[in-house]
Amino acid sequence: MNALEVKGLNKSYEKFHLKDVNITLELGYIMGFIGSNGAGKTTTLKSILNMVHVESGDISILGQNFIEHEVELKQNIGYAFGGTDFYTKKKIKNITKIVKRFFENWDDNVYEQYLKKFKLDPDKKVSELSEGMKVKYSLALALSHDAKLLLLDEPTSGLDPVARDGLLELFQELVEDGTRSILFSTHITTDLEKCADYITYINNGRIIDSITKDDFIGKFYLLQGPKDKVKLLESSMIAFKTNAFGFTGLIERNRFKEIEGVEYAAPSLEEIMIYYAMKEDQNAEFTI
Repeated sequence: MNALEVKGLNKSYEKFHLKDVNITLELGYIMGFIGSNGAGKTTTLKSILNMVHVESGDISILGQNFIEHEVELKQNIGYAFGGTDFYTKKKIKNITKIVKRFFENWDDNVYEQYLKKFKLDPDKKVSELSEGMKVKYSLALALSHDAKLLLLDEPTSGLDPVARDGLLELFQELVEDGTRSILFSTHITTDLEKCADYITYINNGRIIDSITKDDFIGKFYLLQGPKDKVKLLESSMIAFKTNAFGFTGLIERNRFKEIEGVEYAAPSLEEIMIYYAMKEDQNAEFTI
């Protein structure tokens, strides 16, 4: 069964458009959702939850149409958005008392376990929490009602490397039994290299690709060579940059033919994002 299926999602604003967004996520997997600021990640996540009203498109969660079964299905969704503002002068235990009433499967024991795991003091006011601790509190709420689908917007933002690593291990544990899935957006692409099964890359409101992480990275080569080789590859590369020592560029593997003096290797997710962002520039090139 698919945890999430999005087909033909469209949403228009004055200066931005989501265009025919398609995403499929099976139960038991982690999908990383990447793209530059303003690419459409948060708008897509909010559209899935009907927090943004779309012009067209179908959204199914756990095999059911989300709009037709919204109240019922939200019992099975955990979500946490970066930058969420709680009542800052309230103690988190008092906020939790309100939130838990909305979920039939709320489990106080699970919630207490996450408070301990995240080292959250229930008597602290929200204003006394660091940004990282606010993220952890959002996650504690999202994880405490046996959600089958977790939609998380920048969940590792504000966390130190040790805390981030622990959270990524938790994500892997959560999907291990095949009963739940996680879709999370992030700018920290190294996190996805550690834990994601699938990558969905959105750029300027369009999905560039939504495939397994290995297949996504495997579509590209990062090239490096002397400047005099640029002309031979310029029309084939997605984007490139030059410096005093030569050039580096991104190319789809099926468009690359080996050239003497040009080295090639698998790129990182971050490098793929950087060069696609450069493609948006008029000349797709800059010089250092």
